[in-house]
Amino acid sequence: MRVGLIAEKIGMTQVFADSGVQIPVTVIKVNQCSVVSLKTKGKDGYDAVQLGAEECSEKHIKKPQLGSFKKLNSKLFRFLKEFRVEDSTKYNVGDVFDASYFESGQFIDVTGITKGKGFAGGMKRHGFGGLRATHGVSITHRCHGSTGNRTLPGRVFKGKRMAGHMGNERVTVLNLKIHSVDKEKGVILIHGAVPGYRSGVVYIRDAIKKKTN
Repeated sequence: MRVGLIAEKIGMTQVFADSGVQIPVTVIKVNQCSVVSLKTKGKDGYDAVQLGAEECSEKHIKKPQLGSFKKLNSKLFRFLKEFRVEDSTKYNVGDVFDASYFESGQFIDVTGITKGKGFAGGMKRHGFGGLRATHGVSITHRCHGSTGNRTLPGRVFKGKRMAGHMGNERVTVLNLKIHSVDKEKGVILIHGAVPGYRSGVVYIRDAIKKKTN
């Protein structure tokens, strides 16, 4: 498994194939990602590569992170992400990766934070059908119905699908295909949608469940 990249979601657009078919794509901006530190199996128990993206000043970094950067004698980065790899000795501190790291037609996995929707009911959050609009139903049309049982066990089970906070969760979408890569602009067009809002941070890695043709 190779190291992934830290990127920024620009938004969605569409492109047209030679046959005229419309293809929805998500535009991902890949800023240069630098290797900040390495972890080895002998010293840390596992192999991993820590990447940093978007250089910034000290005022944008918390003190504990600032101390880590000074200890590593590294540049200051706004975003840090650790990726597990098979062999970290293949990488060196200071290596830089850009959009050319990925290729057109490659399958990838994208991780991001979904949009927060606030408090939502069962119909919006889980797609429940709701109750009938007549035959005795008065003010409970959008209720999700009973949540528990009788005397035994007499409680609501954990994980019961009910109303609650919706969105703002870490989600990984698997097996997305790269439509094209613009190395000069540092942009990757991904077929389909990825989680997150515009200008949000996403993490891209090689697909772990599907090989590139």
